[in-house]
Amino acid sequence: MSSTDAVLLEEPAPGVRLITLNRPQVRNAMTAEVTAAWTAAIAQVAEDDGVRVLVVTGAGSSFCSGADLSWLDQGASQETTPDRMRERMLPFYRSWLSPRDLPFPVIAAINGPAVGAGLCAALACDLRYAATSARFSAPFIYLGTHGGMAATWLLQESVGVPRARELLYTGREVLPEEALAWGLITGVADDVLDHSLKIASQIATAAPIATRLTKAGLEQSAHGLAASLQWEALAQPVTLATSDVHEGIQAKRERRPPIFTGN
Repeated sequence: MSSTDAVLLEEPAPGVRLITLNRPQVRNAMTAEVTAAWTAAIAQVAEDDGVRVLVVTGAGSSFCSGADLSWLDQGASQETTPDRMRERMLPFYRSWLSPRDLPFPVIAAINGPAVGAGLCAALACDLRYAATSARFSAPFIYLGTHGGMAATWLLQESVGVPRARELLYTGREVLPEEALAWGLITGVADDVLDHSLKIASQIATAAPIATRLTKAGLEQSAHGLAASLQWEALAQPVTLATSDVHEGIQAKRERRPPIFTGN
């Protein structure tokens, strides 16, 4: 797989891609360089028909320390008026939240602190596994800024309104054990990347059409029971018309692992 220096893109297993944020010296902050490399890597993965699962992690001891706001140090200028900053922030948000739009599952292997926008990037992933050294916080208001990257929505989705309020109002650090109890993460592992890649390899063996439609269905379910039923009444017949469903049934009868082709 191709890579840049700021973000690495690899193929560690069949159907699995791994993106590593590779600026440990700045705790993988979302600098302009890293953001551009991330955007390019996501675009490459999205166009790759062989991808069934994506894993995202950070190099070094941090997952992601959040947005790089050093560009504000230049002081007031035409580039730091609210309208100009909005034009700058929306593409930034959309790029880092793009795992929500990918048609296949995305796993965050959170190897260390995930702070502010870095936490939001993890929350944009479908599954989140954390190392014991991971830490989670949303200290936006203690930096003098409102939360960004859909923090107010993503936190409510993952941990509910009362806990989202606490995290945003106190900015406090949450350790993996508490994060797991809250539902902020899916699991904890000593070697979080190895664990995440094993889960990714397992998911990569599932029927790809059914997996992709399941991800879309989970998004539809946010609109309520009626929307979910309407979606499933379409999506399940689509999968029942594939050759993969016959392979799945036959493999179960023969007590062997199925070999799905995505047809």
